[in-house]
Order: sequence, then structure tokens, then C-alpha cells
Amino acid sequence: MTKSAAVRRVLPTRPFKARLEAPRKHFAVGDRVTHDQYGLGRAVGVEGDGDIAVLVDFGSGRERITQPYAAMFGL
Repeated sequence: MTKSAAVRRVLPTRPFKARLEAPRKHFAVGDRVTHDQYGLGRAVGVEGDGDIAVLVDFGSGRERITQPYAAMFGL
């Protein structure tokens, strides 16, 4: 049996809430950030308006963090 390509409709009377997509995170050069693994840092480079990757200087080294930025938060 194959899945159909049809999109499921979300009915207003549905007892469960529709899944909402989390807002995308955008970072700019100079933004202060914190990362769960690397700690505090500052964005020094951005690829593709922040949609592809961010180069962050954490003091001990630079890391290229790619989307999704689940472990990185702006301060």
C-alpha cells in the first residue's frame, strides 16, 4: 500500500491542536549567542542570510554551526 500525496486537512473541530512549525532562528554578524556544547560566543560570519550556517567564535576556537540551530540561542 502506498501513501497518497494528498495533504491532510486540519478541521477546526479537531480535538488535538495542529502542529505548528517552530519559528526559524536568524543570526547576524556580531550577535552574542550561547550553545549547549560550546558555551558563550559571538557570530563572526553568516552564510546565506543565516539560513545555511553561522561561524561563531567561542574564545577557545571557531565553530561552524549549521541549521537547525536547536542547541544555539541568541542573547
